[in-house]
Amino acid sequence: MKTNSLIKRFLPYYKPYVSTLVFDLFCACMTTGCELIFPLIVKEISARATGGSLTLNFILIAGAIYLALRLIDTAANYYMAAIGHIMGTKIETDMRRDLFSHLEKLSFSYYDNTKIGQIMSRITSDLFDVTEFAHHCPEEFLIAGIKIVASFIILCTFNVPLTLILFGLIPIMLVVLTFFNRRMKAGFRESRKTVGELNSQVEDSLLGMRVVKSFANENIEIEKFTEGNNKFLAVKSKVYHYMAGFQSSTRFFEGFMYIVIIVAGAIFLINGLIDVPVFVAYLLYVSTLLVSIRRIVEFAEQFQRGMTGIERFAEIVDTVPEIQDSPDAETLERVEGEITFKDASFAYGEDLSNVLTNINLHIKKGENVALVGPSGSGKTTVCNLIPRFYQLTEGQILVDNRDIRSVTLDSLRKNIGIVQQDVYLFSGSVRENIEYGLPGAKEEDIIEAAKLAGAHDFIMTLPNGYDTYVGERGVKLSGGQKQRISIARVFLKNPPILILDEATSSLDNESEQLVQESLEKLAKGRTTLTIAHRLTTVKSADRILVLTNEGIVEEGTHQELIAKNGLYASLYKI
Repeated sequence: MKTNSLIKRFLPYYKPYVSTLVFDLFCACMTTGCELIFPLIVKEISARATGGSLTLNFILIAGAIYLALRLIDTAANYYMAAIGHIMGTKIETDMRRDLFSHLEKLSFSYYDNTKIGQIMSRITSDLFDVTEFAHHCPEEFLIAGIKIVASFIILCTFNVPLTLILFGLIPIMLVVLTFFNRRMKAGFRESRKTVGELNSQVEDSLLGMRVVKSFANENIEIEKFTEGNNKFLAVKSKVYHYMAGFQSSTRFFEGFMYIVIIVAGAIFLINGLIDVPVFVAYLLYVSTLLVSIRRIVEFAEQFQRGMTGIERFAEIVDTVPEIQDSPDAETLERVEGEITFKDASFAYGEDLSNVLTNINLHIKKGENVALVGPSGSGKTTVCNLIPRFYQLTEGQILVDNRDIRSVTLDSLRKNIGIVQQDVYLFSGSVRENIEYGLPGAKEEDIIEAAKLAGAHDFIMTLPNGYDTYVGERGVKLSGGQKQRISIARVFLKNPPILILDEATSSLDNESEQLVQESLEKLAKGRTTLTIAHRLTTVKSADRILVLTNEGIVEEGTHQELIAKNGLYASLYKI
């Protein structure tokens, strides 16, 4: 992205802090004014000294003026260093909020194709540099602009030819620095990407630590990490070479400009074109000018880091959610649970073949329907399409005769409860994980949900009962315990539509029987879709659908399908 477009994207974040920014820039003007006045004081003292009119009274007045200027400079600098940085941090916080909010809106398909480590890099380290950029960018450009313009005007009043010689060297310096600057920007972008890849590799290895150790593959993981780490080193080394060239060029031009001014100034001095007090002040202003240029040069690295952070921020924020509410979407209320598929087709990605093709299915209000069939036949896909986790390629899905694309995602999903095969518990207590199904639920409702899910008894045996910390991803609990807590979450939500994706797959026989009885109670009067490989769990379903790659090939009750002696019967016998 071009720098101009990135800056335009960033400027609105200053809006809530305009008053802080304006006063910060006022303080920057004050500190700059203090620096510009000092050479004039030195010039006046030098002129009076060489002319024999320097008095103690003038020295004291000049000293008092300069002391007052330094006090103003100190107060202004404190505001810039403290409040200015806090403003930058607030902007960073606002950007991180917007980035996370947008990530929450993105569809499953985005996360299917994006590494979490890359996202983590963008939401944390990429935005760290934005704080410094947001604070220093306006300051540094304003200070440098004032110093360069003011120095040029003041130096022209001293000696125009010498000033033109000095400022004639600046464009040459800028051309050289621009060369290195562009390469630094590309290097920082590559560096950020490499950090994201490294984060992804570390996350993958640490989350799979049990698998790593079970196969004794620690050395393989170390080798993979070393490869990524060395790649990061190579990228950073290249960036530092450009940075060194950038800074070294700056030092060369700085020294060269000093020599040119000293030599030319001395020649002017010999020929009487300039006097000593003016030459002393001139050198002080040259020093001020070069310090300004040096600060801009040093800020260029920070500027490019900030631009890279903003660019990577914009890349995610500009990603349009594949699934979102239509402009005229309405709230889905008083859901009864009738579900209809009309010529529904779906494929994961444009280049892949259909997982589902022309599925036509009608599920009555309160009906308990089971989906069975070989792996990869699309059972879970059917259930993921109802809450619009993915978008249909063709056809329609209706809930209570309303196209699910015509209602808000929030109202649709609040009426659907899902227990997934891959149980996920958040880092927190047992109570917090159950309450996630209905935030703000009463204690007695949480306990009742746990009892219905067959989880209450084992929860009470935990060290702190419902306040027991479950660990990251529920690592401190067994698979069956995690499954029952996730089921309790759905009991608490109490939705009119239930989707049970292998809901009892991790339970032992006793727990399965207990939960199955609870699920049957919950399913009464509610529309329930159950995905199961263990066919004994779906024998009591009102209707069983057998899915294959060719679609729904068999349909009926358990007894009817057994009597047909088809695919279901063979699966059941196995």
